[in-house]
This record gives sequence, structure tokens and C-alpha cells, in this order.
Amino acid sequence: MKKMVSVVMTAILFAIPVTPAFALTNNDTVKEKAQKLASKIVSDYGASGLQYAIMDHGSIVLSDSAGVYDKATKSPITKETMFGIGSVSKTYVSAATMMLADSNQVDIDQPLTTYIKDFKMADERYKEITPRMLMNHSSGIYGSHYGNSFLFDDNDTKNHDELLVKLQSDNLKSNPGEFSVYCNDGFQLLEILVERVSGLSYSEFLETHISKPLQLTSTQTPRDSFDRDRLTKTYFPGIDQALPTENANLIGTGGIYSTAEEVSKFAEVLIGNRTDILSEKSAMAMQSHEYRKGVWVSEETNTINYGLGWDAVRLAPFSDYGITALFKGGDTYMYHAALTTLPEHDISIAVLSSGGSGIYNSIFASNILLEYIRAKGIIKEILPKKTFEPPLKVDMPSDLLAYSGLYGTVGKTVNLEIKNGEIDLPDLGFGSIPPQKYVYTGNGQFKNNDGNATISFDQPKNGKTYLKLNAYTDTPGLGQTVAVTYEYQKLDSNPLNQSTKTIWEHRNEKNYYSLDEKITSMLYLSKTLLAKSISVDINHGYASGTKIVDENKAVNVIEIPTLNGRDAFDLNFYNENHKEYLKINGQSYISEDAIQPIYEGNDSFCRIPSGGQAVWYKIDDQSANRVMNVETPVSGGFAVYDADGIVVNFSKATSNHSVVLPEGGMIVFGGNEGDIFKINLMNK
Repeated sequence: MKKMVSVVMTAILFAIPVTPAFALTNNDTVKEKAQKLASKIVSDYGASGLQYAIMDHGSIVLSDSAGVYDKATKSPITKETMFGIGSVSKTYVSAATMMLADSNQVDIDQPLTTYIKDFKMADERYKEITPRMLMNHSSGIYGSHYGNSFLFDDNDTKNHDELLVKLQSDNLKSNPGEFSVYCNDGFQLLEILVERVSGLSYSEFLETHISKPLQLTSTQTPRDSFDRDRLTKTYFPGIDQALPTENANLIGTGGIYSTAEEVSKFAEVLIGNRTDILSEKSAMAMQSHEYRKGVWVSEETNTINYGLGWDAVRLAPFSDYGITALFKGGDTYMYHAALTTLPEHDISIAVLSSGGSGIYNSIFASNILLEYIRAKGIIKEILPKKTFEPPLKVDMPSDLLAYSGLYGTVGKTVNLEIKNGEIDLPDLGFGSIPPQKYVYTGNGQFKNNDGNATISFDQPKNGKTYLKLNAYTDTPGLGQTVAVTYEYQKLDSNPLNQSTKTIWEHRNEKNYYSLDEKITSMLYLSKTLLAKSISVDINHGYASGTKIVDENKAVNVIEIPTLNGRDAFDLNFYNENHKEYLKINGQSYISEDAIQPIYEGNDSFCRIPSGGQAVWYKIDDQSANRVMNVETPVSGGFAVYDADGIVVNFSKATSNHSVVLPEGGMIVFGGNEGDIFKINLMNK
């Protein structure tokens, strides 16, 4: 989910003896390339430790690692070191669902309400949602209820337990089955489905029906009892010590821990080689081209094309070789993972890391798999990376001028103007393509100066107009990736009356701060993760990508297939005791205007109010540069941020209860209802 800053350190690599299957290949070439790329991810791309394994026809043929388990001791990563696997967990809950289908306990095309009787939403179309739509991301559910899901040393089930209640007030962003767009909530619902149908907790189901028959001893969940010291240490910029254990408590969505060897072993289930666990029919169904069933960006070479639980069932660059490759990536805040498998050749690779990014792991996986199958003779050579020339501008047909106008994506709107065959665009591809000018080159396409990014306008069968991006990006020292996505959706202007304009203008560029997040939450590592900044396009009637309905409400109108339409939201403002609050996805936030400076006297206290919401303070000139000492209850904690939102101290991560208050910063206290913090301010 979040990229870590780069950390320069020496890679420590540990080779594992190879099996005969691997010995038949040019193993030195594969091992050397893997070591080189693993070292690059550790030295240049922020990973403290990385682990990878290749399985070929049921045997582990390469198992290696880079970096360290613990920076303080410099102890190595071993094959038994465990990592969080993030959203690779989605393949496990999808397989569990298909296992129930094998036993005729679930029909994946029946309404979800058949199995979860109390599943309800405010939008009556929810009755059409099926388990298949959860697995292929086409349910129409907004996306993600992340609240209280990523916690330090805390396996609280609050997020799981409250999901059905929170969904009751939610609408859908599209007709169920209309198109696929990444949706975490769908896999939490699958977790609940597995529990309701099987009568077991999800963790018990995994242990009984997957881990035991596969003899997996390192595949665990936050709810399991196991030695947490087996988990590799994690780190965050600005905090010198290792962080407490990360618990991703949305287990079906992203909460499993494992090792690279055991993830690659589980891949045998997914490709139909363990019919004692999952039938070949169900494994093949998971590999079906589900994305084709609804509106989709294209059939072009791509890295996202959904199956059931899979991010890709036609993964580039393997599709260029005529090889079917399945892929699932995963990111929590601290852990990152990639699983790629070639089902026709019974070869899989798993790559796990602490720090870095799932994107880097996926590039690593593709490059090493290509090298491995070249060494085995499956392919003759590895194709060179794509090269590009600067664009040649040509005259643009006047009818393309009609595509100028207002566009939006989740979180923002932009006004795009096509003029003289040129268009200035903001950053695209989640920041991988920087803001720049695109020029018309013919065939309805505009290219950037390097020629590696092409944009066009598309009008699929749903009647929407989208800005489409086809881009190749290079990650220095790792490799090239390609993505074809819809980046923006054309929107109609939404004129507002004057009174509504006045109220929303006051909210423009204002921050609202989270109140409901437990103090054990990893979100406290960054003020940015806890704040919602509202950007109002008053001339067109939109706020942070949502359409303003009245003085206190704005609703999602974004219906973008591919990742750019994920995690949609509505904005709901309300007032209590002359303070303005914001509610998004069931979570409450307080306006920055309602936050007071911390008491400037030497001694004071903070009490967590009824309801257990967090308490925020500003650091003004009277308290800045003074030392704050806090006597903290066991259940409580606090965080201090500088003027840029960078964490200066988070007591649950550091166990430090003394801090110099930075100018222009903020403080937040959290804990249980009634918790009291004794605060002392003293001059340095």
C-alpha cells in the first residue's frame, strides 16, 4: 500500500541446495540474476529484507533471500522467516470459497444473501451481488473499509465484526457485474461467507482445509497462536528501531503471514495440482477471463486482467511469448508480496519483502521466471525491452476538441483542455508518469515527449467517456512494466446555488482528522494517513472527486474500471456543539478549525471522551520547542507530528513518552473511554 524510503545497505544472500529439476537448467545464470535483482531492491528500493522461492513440478528449486531479518543484529533472512503476504491472501479466501463450491455448499452464482442472511445495503441492487462478483471485483461495492484493520500487536476483530453494519448504509457505484474494479470489502465478505457456511472461524478453516493437508507450518493469521519472532522486522522512516508486529486484521483481504516457499507450495492448489484440496474444475474456473464479462479497458498487453481472486490471468510480458501467467500482488503498510505462476508449465515463484513495494516484487518475479524458463528451454530468448522515439506531431481532427472538459477520478477532478493538438495532463499511472504535455500523433492518440506513454479517449458500452493510458515504465535496475488503464472519467458540470457554494468554499483545502482509529493503528505513523484533505472545485460543483448534492453531502459518481476507480467514497458533513465533522465510510473526522492548541501551562491532563474517540491538539507558539512528558495509561498512547505531517514520536511504536514539540505540529491522544493522560510541559 505505501512505499518506504530507499535504504542503502549490503545484501546478504543465502543459497539453498537445488533439486534435480533445477540442476538440469543453467542454474548459475538464474541464481546470479536473482541475487542481483534482490540486492537492488534492498539497496535502492527500501526493502530491509526479501525472500523468494521457485517451485517447479512440486519441488522447490530455488529458495534464497536478501537483506536482514533485523537491522540491529544484522541477522539474516532464512527460508523459515515469515512475512505478511498482503493481498496475495485473496487467493486463499477465493480458493476456500471454491472448495465450498466443490462440496456443493456454495453456488458462486447465487445471491450472497443466500449465505449471509444479514448482508444488506442501502442500495437495493445489493441483492444481485454473488460470490463470483466478490472474487472478480465486479460487485459494485465502493471498495474498502480500512478502519482499525492494521494494528500494532493487536489482533482485534473490530473491522471484521463491524463490516456488515457499515455496509448497511452504503450505496453501490455500479450495477453488480457491470465492470471490475479492485474491491477489498468483497474479500472480507468472502471470509464471512466461509465462516457462515463452514461453521469454523476463517483461521480454523485455513488450518484445517489448507495448511494441514499441505503441511504448511508457517502459514498463519493474526488470530493464530505462533511465535511472532519468526516474522521479519519492519521499519518506518524517522523511527530508528524495529516496529511492533503488524496485524492486518482483514484476513481474507490481506492478513495472512507465510514464507515464500509455502506461498509457492500453495500455488499448486491454485493451478489444479492438489485435487484433494481443490478440484481441477474450480482451479480452472479461477483462471477464467472474468474481466471480459463487463466493461474493460482493452485486450491489449497488460498487467491487470482479473480472474477469480487473481489480479491477472493474462499477465504481461508472458502473454508476448504465448504463455499463460497468473499473478496476484499484495501490499500491507510494511509487507509486500507477489505470486506469479505458469500453470501450463507447473512453475511458480513467490517473492516477499519487508519494505519496498509489491510492484518491485512483481517485476522481480517476472524477470526471474523469464530467465528460468529460458534456461529450461521453454523460450529461446528473452525479448528486449520496448524502446520509444519522441512523438511526431500531426494535425488533429477538430472533432477531438469535444473531449475537452471536466474529468474526475476517485479523490480529484481536473479540467482538461485540448488546444492546437496538445494537452497538458497531471501525473498518471499512480505517479509513475509525471505531469507533462502530450501531442497528437494520429489515430486518436496523444503521446508524451519520451513516447512511452500514449493517451486516447474511449467510449465503451456503458456510455461513459474515459481518458485511457497505455504506458511502459522503467524501474532502473529492475525492469520495464506495462499498464493499460482508464485514468479519468468525463463528468458533467454540477452548478451550485450561492448558499451551497459559500459553505463548500469554506471547506476548500481544509483538513479533517480521524477520530475513530484505535491508538494501536499503524495509521498513526503518518498524519497524512489520518487526515482527509478536501479539495473543492466550486465552479463545477465537485469536492475531492465527489458530486456535491447539498450543503453537507457529496456522492461518488466515478465508475472507472481498473484500479483508478477503487476505494470510492461519499462525503457527509455534520455539526455537533458548534464543531464540524466529516463521515466517510463509517469513520468520523473532525475539522481542523475545531482543534484547539494544547494547554500551555506546565501541567494538564487529557481524558478520552465517551465513545473512545481520539483527541487532537495543535502546537502553537506557546508550546512549540518545549519538552512534553506524558504519563500514559496502559491502553493509551499518543503521536506527535511536525508541520509537514511527519511523525516525531508515536508512543505505541517507540515506547517513548517524552518529546520536544515541533513548531506548527499536532498531537493526538488515543485509548479507551475514560483514559487519562497526565501531561507536563517544560522548557528545554
